[in-house]
Parts: sequence; C-alpha cells; structure tokens
Amino acid sequence: MKLDVLAFAAHPDDTELSCAGTLAKLVKQGLKVGVVDLTQGEMGTRGTPELRLMEAQKAAEIIGLSVRDNLKMPDTILDNTRAYQLKIIEQIRLYKPDICFITAPEDRHPDHGKATRLLIDSLFYSGLRKIETTWNDVPQDVWRPHHVFHYMQDTPFNPDVVFDITETQSIKEEAILAFSSQFAADGDKKEPQTYISSNRFFEVIRARAKFLGHQIGADFGEGFKYVGGPLPLSSFDSFLNHKRVR
Repeated sequence: MKLDVLAFAAHPDDTELSCAGTLAKLVKQGLKVGVVDLTQGEMGTRGTPELRLMEAQKAAEIIGLSVRDNLKMPDTILDNTRAYQLKIIEQIRLYKPDICFITAPEDRHPDHGKATRLLIDSLFYSGLRKIETTWNDVPQDVWRPHHVFHYMQDTPFNPDVVFDITETQSIKEEAILAFSSQFAADGDKKEPQTYISSNRFFEVIRARAKFLGHQIGADFGEGFKYVGGPLPLSSFDSFLNHKRVR
C-alpha cells in the first residue's frame, strides 16, 4: 500500500500528543495516512508493552489510519546504527510516502532526540541505490519522501507551519485518551503518577493547541518545522484560501 503521509514516533502515543489532529484532518481530506512507532514504550513507568500496542491500535482506529506498525526497537536504546536504519528504510520503501512527520529536533525525553537523528539519516539513506533492502524476499525500490516535518513535542519551538486542526481537535483528544494507561489517570492509584499521567498535563496539551491555533486565527493548531531548507512553494493558493484573523 502506498501512503500519502507517514509519521514516525519513538513511542506509541508520541504522534497522538503531537500531530494527531493533523493526521486526522488529512484522513478526512481523503489521504492515506500511517504511523510507525519505533519502540513499544516498554521502559515507561505505567502500562505494559502489550497494553501500549492495544492502545495504539485503538488510537489508530479513532484517527482513521490506514497503517499502524511497531518496529519493536529497544526503548531508551535508540542508537543510530545501520541495523536500525535498515528497519526504517524498509518501511519508507514499502509505503513510499510523499510526506513524513518525524520527532522533534530536540526534546526533554532523550529518546525523541535520538529518534530524530536516526530518522533523518534513514530518510536520506532510503534514497541511495547501493543500500539494498528486501521485503518478503523481493528487492525494494529506493524512495525518499518529498517533504519532511518535525512535529512539536514537550519542548516548544518556533514553527514554520501551523496546521488548523479546529475540526479534529476532539479526535486528537479522543486518540490521546485511548492511551488510558498513560494519560488523565489522576484517579488511578494502581500505578505511580508520572509527568504525563495527570489531568493537568492533558490540559497543557489542549492549551498548546489553542495557543498555536490563535497564532493563525483558528481555534486549535499544531506546529511543525520543515526539514531541509526553505519551505518550497509553487503557488499561493493556500494563503489565498485561508483568511487569517488578526
């Protein structure tokens, strides 16, 4: 299956927190969208790998993803090795996305920055013919996405693009809450409370979406940084179609 858009994440729930509103809106626009999680998040304080995978599939259904894969790389050990690069290159060449969303340039969680370095290299190397991969014993054609964006995680940055997710903010929140072992679990005394498990953290996610939306005259937004130089344009249709409120 060829995908229009493929998002990569260090852990299950990273894309839900960072770009689920955008992914859901692109699905509504008729695009084929997928997510590949690098690890199962098995080193997280709450939940289990099996539960996290079930939650990820539930979130995928809420968003409307065509694909939700997990490469089962070791959590907290996302080293930029050729073996891990090849696993990612296989996914890129399998789905041939035109657009990729990847982890933040740097972040509070070390895995996010490690994943970024691994993904940037893998995305480039996926276009090199002398790096050979196979899928089901069939040689894969080279592929490099046309556009790559960092999504915003815990550490904010000045975005190059803010995407209007007003109509899909509720889907984003539902997808986040599909990870019930991780978020909005103030009343759950069975497991330790964490940085992300409180209702307060969930409200911060909503507040950021409101702030980013405010910057473009929308109710809610998600911010992205374009990878690889200036954002290319061949027309101003998007600007002409969007009436920004100041």
